[in-house]
Amino acid sequence: MQFDLIVLGSGPGGYVTAIRASQLGLKTAVIEREALGGICLNWGCIPTKALLKSANVFEYIQHASDYGIQVSDAKHDFDAVVKRSRGVAEGMSKGVQFLMKKNKIEVIMGTGKVMPGKKVQVTDANGKVSEISANNIIIATGGRSRELPNLKQDGKKIIGYREAMTLPEQPKSMVIVGSGAIGVEFAYFYNAMGTKVTIVEYMPNIVPVEDEDVSKALTKTFKSKGIDILNNAEVTGVDTAGKGCKVKVKTADGEQVIEADIVLSAVGVVANIENIGLEQVGIVTDKGKIVVDKYYQTNIPGYYAIGDCVPGQALAHVASAEGIICVEKIAGHHPQALDYNNIPGCTYCSPEIASVGYTEKAAKAAGYDLKIGKFPFSASGKASAGGTKDGFVKLIFDAKYGELLGAHLIGANVTEMIAECVALRKLETTGEELIKTVHPHPTMSEAIMEAAAAAYGEVIHL
Repeated sequence: MQFDLIVLGSGPGGYVTAIRASQLGLKTAVIEREALGGICLNWGCIPTKALLKSANVFEYIQHASDYGIQVSDAKHDFDAVVKRSRGVAEGMSKGVQFLMKKNKIEVIMGTGKVMPGKKVQVTDANGKVSEISANNIIIATGGRSRELPNLKQDGKKIIGYREAMTLPEQPKSMVIVGSGAIGVEFAYFYNAMGTKVTIVEYMPNIVPVEDEDVSKALTKTFKSKGIDILNNAEVTGVDTAGKGCKVKVKTADGEQVIEADIVLSAVGVVANIENIGLEQVGIVTDKGKIVVDKYYQTNIPGYYAIGDCVPGQALAHVASAEGIICVEKIAGHHPQALDYNNIPGCTYCSPEIASVGYTEKAAKAAGYDLKIGKFPFSASGKASAGGTKDGFVKLIFDAKYGELLGAHLIGANVTEMIAECVALRKLETTGEELIKTVHPHPTMSEAIMEAAAAAYGEVIHL
């Protein structure tokens, strides 16, 4: 069968790419080995948000008396929480099926392998092998949980994010290795559900990619919730011989052993580039990623790659943006290359974290003269009314030209606020223009304007 485009993988990179290709008039096929929507929809971004929402609701109820509401004896049903999360994922996957039909995209279930001569070999669930060809092939095979040599996942006691979402019963205690987005989201979820959580982080701060002020604020909140945090620490081994796990942790103060039911390895993602035919086609890889140009073409014409299997942030929205740019280029358009310094990152623990652009440390290292403004939610009327006074907005401006270099938010619903800062940076809006942009009151989002005013010595509500 001949297509204009074959997309290998149907995650947020693959399926979005296929839809955009179809809009541009390309006859498109998608190959998927497991479930439409990929990891993000089925085992990542979406179902984790459902789990976190259950944790939020449970926390609300426990603090209902703060709002003048009496609730007696709130309990959670762990199985029902997991079941709801799976239901949400299934609903979303069905949504992608609908979009594929609507856009007349051929969905081929099976494991794909790229071949020379712009062909893809597909092996279905029964082992039957077929071959399809296209003028262009986009590899969007995504990533999986990274395994450390001294932390081999067995899927039972030492688990990755996938198992963490569907544990048969709630563990009494858990050690989480790594404190990026996945680590702290699960830390929040399991702690809220009543599991004793310890985070082990190799770097000096948790959420190490974030601004240090944000890391400090999250550390303070997490510790107040009873989460133990070990920074500058490394897991050297796990003894799983007994009933639970004995986790050996090396810290600055020496080695200690932590006992826990479950160890969750959350040390990042590794690309799925094995056994997909790259070697046979001659596609170059480097440091476990496929090498591409700014429009995502590999070294072999007609073969492209996007998402977690290429360099750049391993995020769903990055994969989608890359796929759209790639396919618009294939269709003969002139898309703008992606600015990887203007990609928002969101973490959905409580309080939420959202950021874009330079941290204070990185902006100083880049040689900028800075104006920094910070507005705490404790001074926000909306946050006070909602009982969500934790956190702040921190904006970093270039003092010379007024450009917004970075925005760092921690607090309730900040993941919904960060897009404003991404747009401001895209449109090259200055700090002065932001101060004069009238924000609605009372809202959490007016804290962005107030933080800009703070940077310029004009803050009103502090």
